[in-house]
Amino acid sequence: MPRIAVDARMIDHSGIGTYLRALLPRLVAGNPDLDFALLGDVRVLAAEAWTAAPNCAIVPCDAPIYSIREQLRVPLAAGDVDLFWAPHYTIPIGYRGRLLVTVHDLCHLALPHLFGGAHRRLYARMMFAAVRHRATAVITVSEFTRREFEDRVGAPRQPVTVIPNGVDTAWFDVAAGERPEPGPYIVAVGNVKPHKNLGALVRAFARLVDHIPHRLIIAGRDEGFRTGDGETPRLAAALGDRVRFTGHVPLDELRRMVAHAELLVLPSLYEGFGLPALEAMACGCPVAVSNAASLPEVCGDAAAYFDPTRPDEIAAVIVSLLVDPGRRAELRRRGVERARRFTWEAAAERTAEVIRKGIGMAPKGGVRR
Repeated sequence: MPRIAVDARMIDHSGIGTYLRALLPRLVAGNPDLDFALLGDVRVLAAEAWTAAPNCAIVPCDAPIYSIREQLRVPLAAGDVDLFWAPHYTIPIGYRGRLLVTVHDLCHLALPHLFGGAHRRLYARMMFAAVRHRATAVITVSEFTRREFEDRVGAPRQPVTVIPNGVDTAWFDVAAGERPEPGPYIVAVGNVKPHKNLGALVRAFARLVDHIPHRLIIAGRDEGFRTGDGETPRLAAALGDRVRFTGHVPLDELRRMVAHAELLVLPSLYEGFGLPALEAMACGCPVAVSNAASLPEVCGDAAAYFDPTRPDEIAAVIVSLLVDPGRRAELRRRGVERARRFTWEAAAERTAEVIRKGIGMAPKGGVRR
C-alpha cells in the first residue's frame, strides 16, 4: 500500500495540534488503503487510541521544531515513503520525494517585529521559499492565507487547495455543568502571545471595569513561548481580580467556560483561521472579533467587528453587545448556523483527495486521471 509519512511532532500543541488531532483519526479510518507513518513522540502518539489501527504506525522522532536537528532527523525517520506531509511550514529540506505542506498562516513574515526579529524572519522566508519551489501540493486553511502566501512568497509551483478547518461536534452540545465563574464574565481564548493582541483587550476592559460587573477570563497559556507577551500580564495586574488567567484548561472545562460566557472576544492582529471564534459560535456564545486577517472570512455576518489597534473601539463594541440582549441573541442564532458549515469530516475528505492526487491515486470511488 502507498505509505504516507506525517510529521506529527506537534500533535499535543494548540493550533496545529488541534488540526492534527482532528484530521488524522479521520484520515486513518477513512482511507484503509493508505498506510500512515506518524513521526513524533511515541508516548504521546500511543496514547491516541486510533493510532492502533492496522494502517497506522508510530515512528520515533524527537527532534525539536525549528531546529537544525530536525533537518537531519526527520528525513531519516520518514524513510522511503510515497508522500511526506508537513502540517507546518518547517519542511525537511533534505527530503527529495513528494511533499504536501499545510500552511496555516504567514505571521512570521507579516509581523516579524512580534516574532523575534530579523533572524527568525529570515528563517521563515527561507522555509516558505522552499515550500514554494519544492512542494508537490500546498493546502491553506483560508483564502486569506492563500493570498498571503502569493503576496509575501510568490505563487507556488503547484496549485494551492484551500481547505477550511472544522468545528468538533462536541462544541454544539456542551453539557451545562457548573458555572466556572459565579458572576458574569467575558472570555478570550488564546495563548498570551504578541499577535493575539490581548494587551489591547485588557486596555479596553480597563475602560469598562467601573461600568460593568463582568470579569475578563483569559483562557490560555501565558508562559513557555519563544516569543511571549510580557506586557499583558502587567496590564492585567493593575486590575486585580477583575482579570483572571487560567493557564492551560482541559478541553471539557474550556467548552463549559465558553458556553457560560456572555461574550467571547478575539482581538488578534493576525489569524490564519481563527477557530476559537467558530467554536464559541457552535456552543451559542456571541462573539466580537478583530476585523483583521482571516476573521471576517471565517466569521461572516455572525460576529461583531472592531479595529484591533483601537482599545476604545474594542470597549465600545463590548458595551454595545452587553447592553443589547437582542443583538446577542441574533449573534447566537447566526453563529450556530455559521459554525455548522465547517466540519472536520469535510476537511478530512478533501485532504484525502489532495493526498491521493499527490501520489497519483484515484479519488475514493473515482477514476485515476
